[in-house]
Amino acid sequence: MNAVMDAAQGFGVSSTRYLQTNYPDARGLFLWVSWAADLRNTFFIFFPLWFHLRSSVGIKLIWVAVIGDWLNLVFKWILFGERPYWWVHETAHYANADRPHIEQYPMTCETGPGSPSGHAMGAAGIYYTLVTSILAIMTSKKKGGGKRPTNRDWYLKAALWTLFSGVQVCVCLSRVFIAAHFPHQVVAGVITGIIVAEVFNRTQWIYSAGMKKYFYTTLFLTSFAVGFYLLLRSVGVDLLWTMEKAQKWCVRPEWVNLDSTPFASLLRNMGTLFGLGLALHSPLYAEAKRSGGRTSKVGCVVGSLVLLHLFDSFKPPTHTAALFYLLSFCKSATVPLVAVSIVPYFVNGALSLQSKKGAWPRDYTH
Repeated sequence: MNAVMDAAQGFGVSSTRYLQTNYPDARGLFLWVSWAADLRNTFFIFFPLWFHLRSSVGIKLIWVAVIGDWLNLVFKWILFGERPYWWVHETAHYANADRPHIEQYPMTCETGPGSPSGHAMGAAGIYYTLVTSILAIMTSKKKGGGKRPTNRDWYLKAALWTLFSGVQVCVCLSRVFIAAHFPHQVVAGVITGIIVAEVFNRTQWIYSAGMKKYFYTTLFLTSFAVGFYLLLRSVGVDLLWTMEKAQKWCVRPEWVNLDSTPFASLLRNMGTLFGLGLALHSPLYAEAKRSGGRTSKVGCVVGSLVLLHLFDSFKPPTHTAALFYLLSFCKSATVPLVAVSIVPYFVNGALSLQSKKGAWPRDYTH
């Protein structure tokens, strides 16, 4: 088994070396793709945009992202996947004379295990959800009109699935290029991401889940992950073994940060899910739902994107791990609260006030 893994990982290092040697000009593109594929962009961009266009799609995006990333964490703890940027230095697969050199970049030195790829899994789950949701919306409109699929429908379907495939290829190549993952890890990530998204395509209870369900789901997922970590640690398994390797083999110490640790990811996701539950069951959201015209939706989208962009500039201090994790949870919980309840409440309040001011002179003249 070790020989098989060494061969697969040796092929992965060769793939990284090939891409870095033959396509050096693509470095900027691949770094941008890795940044764009981060789930942070789902929470800060896709979610506020889609929630105000079609709330069910926005809710599903959060569940797919959170549950998918939670499963990714558990899989990584079980599979103990290496990463190319440290494996190439430690493996006995190479003789010292022909050990290949691979470049590192600011996004290379992630601190968790490598299998399956979280970026590939997240991108596959999110974009699969978006494509299937768009197609479902178009199909429902056609059914309402009683029309059969036209050539335009087939072109749209082909274009969307081609775009989906292109995005997955770019994400996978970017993760291999920067030496963060081996090819088999990104392929595994794409497959598992699609499976998670398809499961939630068939799940309906998330749209009517009460606050208790959000609370107990968040509590269960957090408790399971922490309990699993403590259980394995009690039998001598160190699930944070990758932190030492990242600190040892990353060429720039500042590229290793707490933001990429497994517990940082866990608390970010749990904060987002809990925040979504709070937002959907807050009095502000109940008030904002009463008015939802086109102007209101545009204002909510723009307001949410601007405010969340400013909010994202706040970086929790990293000098104390416990404080960093706590603030990461709170920051993540605030994101859906801002997009779902706070911004819509004030936008609709401002529009209502403006309409009253506009109507006052006409009423007065009568």
